[in-house]
Amino acid sequence: MNMTNRLAPSVWRHKPLWLAMMAALTSPVTVTAADNSTTIDLDQVPVTGNPLGVASDDMVVPVSVLGGRELSLRRQGTLGETLNGIPGVTATQFGPNASRPIIRGLDAERVRIMQNGVGVLDASSLSFDHAVGIDPLIIEQIDVVRGPAALLYGGSAMGGVVNAIDHRIPKESLNGYTGRAEARFGGPDNTRNGAAVVDVGNGLFALHADVYSRETSNLDIPGYAVSKRKSLADGTERDSKGKKTLNNSAGFANGGAMGASWTFDKGYLGLSYADSNNYYGTVAEDDVKIDMNNKRTELAGEVRDLKGPIEKLKLRMAYTNYKHVELENGEVGTTFKNRGMQGSLEGTHQTFLGLNGVVGYQFQNTRFMALGEEAFVPSVTTQDQSLYLYEEYAIDKHKITFGGRTGETSVRSADSDNFGTGQNKRFSPNSFALGGLYTIDESWVATVNLSHNERAPSYFELFADGPHIATGQVEIGNTALKKERSNGIDAQLKWKSGGHSITLGAYATKFKNFIGLFNTGNDRLVDGELLPEAEFRAVPALFKGLELEGKFALNDEWALRVRGDYVHAKDTRNNDYLPRISPLRLGGGLDYRLGNWNARMDVLHAFKQNDVAENELKTDGYTNLSALVAYKLPVKYHVELFAKANNLLNDEIREHASFLKDISPAGARSVLVGARADF
Repeated sequence: MNMTNRLAPSVWRHKPLWLAMMAALTSPVTVTAADNSTTIDLDQVPVTGNPLGVASDDMVVPVSVLGGRELSLRRQGTLGETLNGIPGVTATQFGPNASRPIIRGLDAERVRIMQNGVGVLDASSLSFDHAVGIDPLIIEQIDVVRGPAALLYGGSAMGGVVNAIDHRIPKESLNGYTGRAEARFGGPDNTRNGAAVVDVGNGLFALHADVYSRETSNLDIPGYAVSKRKSLADGTERDSKGKKTLNNSAGFANGGAMGASWTFDKGYLGLSYADSNNYYGTVAEDDVKIDMNNKRTELAGEVRDLKGPIEKLKLRMAYTNYKHVELENGEVGTTFKNRGMQGSLEGTHQTFLGLNGVVGYQFQNTRFMALGEEAFVPSVTTQDQSLYLYEEYAIDKHKITFGGRTGETSVRSADSDNFGTGQNKRFSPNSFALGGLYTIDESWVATVNLSHNERAPSYFELFADGPHIATGQVEIGNTALKKERSNGIDAQLKWKSGGHSITLGAYATKFKNFIGLFNTGNDRLVDGELLPEAEFRAVPALFKGLELEGKFALNDEWALRVRGDYVHAKDTRNNDYLPRISPLRLGGGLDYRLGNWNARMDVLHAFKQNDVAENELKTDGYTNLSALVAYKLPVKYHVELFAKANNLLNDEIREHASFLKDISPAGARSVLVGARADF
């Protein structure tokens, strides 16, 4: 299937920009620097989870960092699938084109997705068939904060934070050029994709440009799309969504960006503009495709070594113009728009009474619109502003961290013929945290973090009212919802010695009023079809779990990796399990390095999920065995060829956390080949 020949208006709407950027990236670069092979070696240090920029080993909250070669080899077509398998992280897996990260069993508004430290504005939290407005092809680093991060990033970070960093605004002085390019072909969806990134500078000014393109066919699957369990439960024909191939799962996407910055001894100031397009089929409906366009303008700057109580100021702002239309048999059905400005101003103060820390102001002003027959939420304006404080106090090799956040949130729905008179709901969420890091000896470190978090209900939790075809149910909001409140504890024990390391973490989060979407047991007649009814309501809940990650250097060539995670979540009022909670997962792998060769074998086993909510089907376990071989060419620039094999056992992989687990499995056994180059 060649989707470029189908109806995909937004993909080619900006063809002149696309061609201009391709020309810029493929033309020779003339640099007057003495050494025009100068490159910037950007360390994979987390920039998320601690505003003071400490290494991950010195952080109280658990943070995973993907960057460089590891990110390139792990990269998938969606952000969710790229991160799936990191301890504590699963994915919504709404087909191969739309997958959003789930952290510790929490999804949607509780996982804050950011780009360069500023929130991503799209419609992915409203409906899981809506793709995240970030393409992994152009991302240089991804930080994942597991656990509550509401103190620094707002109430929507109750579950964690995913910060995708693209360096489109250069932050360091560059005298010469640096860049990367990669391409890959194959996989279960017959992907054909490529990306190129280049930065050029003269020591004072730096320019950035990137471009990418991705095309996929319908996804190959091991057997039937519809699970045997679902077919027995409701009589759905097993081949109704496809056999050996998942119906309506092809896609096409492209985009690019340009950025520029003025770099000086004590900081930088820069601007970037990005335009991305995504056109793909929604596997829940065979005749529906989504045509998405996302424009984002960013402004960022930093000034260091200031005189006075504030020694560093950091500004980050982004304006987003997001739109997608849902096409039914080529005709426009529903249109979704989300426009707005988000940003923050953060100041690092001088050391005071042994305290190092920051004070910040964060704001958001967005307007969401849904127009058409299948719009199940009204148009909504959301305004949010908050102040936060984060401090660290060092005691020899130990430290204490603490801070707080206070804010105001307004969620206002517009008058509508379908939804009635508009309403304005106001909330005042507040959060605070206290943590500590204790250095036991040179190898052992223990951390603990206590937090109280509050979140204002989202617009769809408040105002939804109608059939949501993508999830196959009628969703009913609740305007009486109060702030969602939780108290949590997160502890880690870390060991590192030589080339060995292991981290064991445990956590528990108790919600006073967890806002969830629960099946009522009733059915609604919609256009002649009975759909189950689900409503947003608040229940007391307890989430608890374990996470494990380790690496052991067996010798100079071989290394062993282990990982695992477990989440247990219940409605404590009725002692019922909460829906879509990932089961116990255990995994491991072997890495082999010899000269220019690198090989890897990895296995992840997900156990059967029997602990299910009412009206939720159980999910069988699976084993995903994968392999990788890579070879670094003996040439001037860093060029590497690689081949990846996935699902070698051709197992039927269904993620319990997915709404579509029983009609949309993961891909069949496949091989993907590619090349990557850094210069």
